[in-house]
Amino acid sequence: MQNDSIETLLLRHYGSTAPAPVDLEEQLSVMVRRESAAMQVRSQSVSAWNQRVSRRRVLQLVTFSSAGVSVLAMGLNSLQGGQRRAYSV
Repeated sequence: MQNDSIETLLLRHYGSTAPAPVDLEEQLSVMVRRESAAMQVRSQSVSAWNQRVSRRRVLQLVTFSSAGVSVLAMGLNSLQGGQRRAYSV
């Protein structure tokens, strides 16, 4: 489909005898403004998140949390008495 105007699309769909929807232009304007405001809020929240948390900090958090989980798992394993060797036959 081409870049047709709304009027052209409505004429194709409903024909020339169909009445124009009430307040069509106003409804479309309100929807566009609402969507624009929502996009702006999303953009601001993303930029705020990017300013607060750097990639390096996220990597540090992931690394240290996974290391902590590993230490915790080894501690629980030793408490349960399940000492296994890595390469036992």
